[in-house]
Parts: sequence; C-alpha cells; structure tokens
Amino acid sequence: MIVQFFSRANCPLCVEGLHTLKLVQEDVAFDIEIVNIEEDDLIHEKYMLMIPVVEKDGVVIQYGNLDYATLMEYLGS
Repeated sequence: MIVQFFSRANCPLCVEGLHTLKLVQEDVAFDIEIVNIEEDDLIHEKYMLMIPVVEKDGVVIQYGNLDYATLMEYLGS
C-alpha cells in the first residue's frame, strides 16, 4: 500500500504530521510517498491551504492537524 503525503518546505505542521504518519506506519505496513506541493502548480493550487494532506488511492484521508486515531482507522482497515 502506498500513502501519499503532501507537504512543502518550512512547514512545521507538515513535520509534525509526517511524524504522526510514521507512528501509524509502525503498526500498519505501507510506504509513504512524500510529495512537495511546490513542485507542481496544479497540486499546489489544490492543497496549498490544506497541507499536510494524507491521501490513499486518490482519496484524502486527513489534512491539517493529523491525528493517530483517524489515520489508523483508515489505514489499518
């Protein structure tokens, strides 16, 4: 399973969100694909006010303040 993590440089909330996602990864097997929204204009426009964003199979699982329980609920099932 591949989970996409949308973020950008100099984003403290993104650093915290990636840490939370990695905690979930300790309990559920998946790969994290980190996507820098500043490298693609369409992605930047779509997610610039939402980052960090966690997406699986093209569906947004959670954005903004990420929490372990919500991520675990979606990724653990």
